[in-house]
Amino acid sequence: MSRMLKISVSDLNLFYGEKQALMNIALDIFSHEVTAFIGPSGCGKSTFLRTLNRMNDLIDDVHIDGKVVLDGEDIYLPNMDVVALRKRVGMIFQKSNPFPKSIFENVAYGPRIYGITDKSVLYEIVESKLKQAALWEEVKDDLNKSGLSLSGGQQQRLCIARALATEPEILLMDEPASALDPLSTAKIEELIFELKKNYTIVIVTHNMQQAARVSDYTAFFYMGSLIEYGKTRKIFTEPTNKQTEDYVTGRFG
Repeated sequence: MSRMLKISVSDLNLFYGEKQALMNIALDIFSHEVTAFIGPSGCGKSTFLRTLNRMNDLIDDVHIDGKVVLDGEDIYLPNMDVVALRKRVGMIFQKSNPFPKSIFENVAYGPRIYGITDKSVLYEIVESKLKQAALWEEVKDDLNKSGLSLSGGQQQRLCIARALATEPEILLMDEPASALDPLSTAKIEELIFELKKNYTIVIVTHNMQQAARVSDYTAFFYMGSLIEYGKTRKIFTEPTNKQTEDYVTGRFG
């Protein structure tokens, strides 16, 4: 099966003021695959993740050059509709952040913003996305309960359902399980495996075993540079770079 290119990044540099945080990043992300970014804290993984839906635009004094091409279109061109871009490229954060609203309204929020007002249509979307996020069975009798009343793992799955409700093509996950217990982490990992049938997923993780378990491709970052990128199995079993080998075997980092 030939792999479909979804995002192609080339010559990407990012500066916070004078400080360069990303250096000449180039990599391809494929459709319906899970791509993991690994590397020590502060190496640029999350910063790079946020370049893929222009979340860094929200930070003062950021300067970016290079190309991020999504389905053939450079997302950094001046005429890019950033709101439409972020609808296509959803984001799940490290700390689950449900809105202080009901479970139903958390998931219905995005569709409402995009003009869907019919209650029965909204209900269908909410049910379908909570099912996709493997949460429906746990909350279906309590949809009016506050999203904040759920456990940490449930809150994170609610945030995933909320992200899915705007029908994205890509899900960016910034350490989605780092604050969760092992059982909730396992649920999120199972979910990632299911979701890649319908979405392209990019995940930042500190957990090397997690990267090895859930991803098809792995990128190893160090000090703002992309050291090595390739199929996950190869990165973990026969990396070409000594630095990658030292990191994945736990000799440093």
